[in-house]
Amino acid sequence: MSSESATQNLTLVQAVRDGLYGEMERDDDVLVMGEDVGRNGGVFRATQGLYEEFGADRVVDTPLAESGIVGTAIGMAAYGLRPVPELQFAGFMYPGFDQIVSHAARLRTRSRGRYTCPITIRAPYGGGIRAPEHHSESKEAFYTHEPGLKVVVPSTPADAKGLLAAAIRDPDPVVVLEPKLIYRAFRESVPEEPYTVELGTAEVRREGEDISVFTWGAMVRKTLDAAEELAEDGVDVEVVDLRTLKPMDTDTIVASFEKTGRAAVVHEAPKTGGLAGEIIATIQEEALLYQEAPVTRITGFDVPFPLYALEDYYLPETARIKDGITEAVEF
Repeated sequence: MSSESATQNLTLVQAVRDGLYGEMERDDDVLVMGEDVGRNGGVFRATQGLYEEFGADRVVDTPLAESGIVGTAIGMAAYGLRPVPELQFAGFMYPGFDQIVSHAARLRTRSRGRYTCPITIRAPYGGGIRAPEHHSESKEAFYTHEPGLKVVVPSTPADAKGLLAAAIRDPDPVVVLEPKLIYRAFRESVPEEPYTVELGTAEVRREGEDISVFTWGAMVRKTLDAAEELAEDGVDVEVVDLRTLKPMDTDTIVASFEKTGRAAVVHEAPKTGGLAGEIIATIQEEALLYQEAPVTRITGFDVPFPLYALEDYYLPETARIKDGITEAVEF
């Protein structure tokens, strides 16, 4: 990717659409499918204009049947296509869960390598938009637990386009969870031509010396805001955006922790069974002798995602993230 490449100023959802367009133009085997993705352009307009550009054979409106959407995509992938099914919300993925974990994730090993399953399952995830039940879940840990799946969560427009392209080109199934809270929250410069961001690589968004904070998705911006406020109090926070939750970039996690000796993990999923526990276990296994304080978990609560009145309390906001970081620093 040349430093002189033409760029465009995009929101995250526009970058998703741009990434889809680029991969569909580059490879005739790539197709998009899902509920209302065609003429309507998707519930968040992530596929807007693709139907007019590529036609009904490559932008396929499906019935409201998540199991059927994923199952059909698996069959397409086994015979050489690269389908990108959109499931309207991550909370609607459960009817397709059996297809994802019992078939998509296992096709390579089940066929002893004869078949692969190059599907990219996209779904908006996370809270903060005042949606009703089943529209705000953050259940990324479900999918990271399954061998054979990769799991990606972008936090910026540039990463959204590059990670999506890498996922589509990958020979195995990838779940791309898009943080809808920041779909249109900000813009940044994104190269016009297709490019990839390597799966399995974290990005240090802010260098720091006092504590490492590991996070992803919509929580990256909130964590960066907390870090800037804490800097005024003399606390130097390093913020690491994991970007790919599986495979997880343990090298970057360990290197950051060895530098600071203290850590916190921020995610909006419930605390119990959340990925914070896996990250902490990695630190214990790989860098225990560098540890100066217990690792703080700043997460959602172990309750169903609440409706409007309590949504802001449930999600880790800047103030709660600051408190958690301060607890680890002052231990």
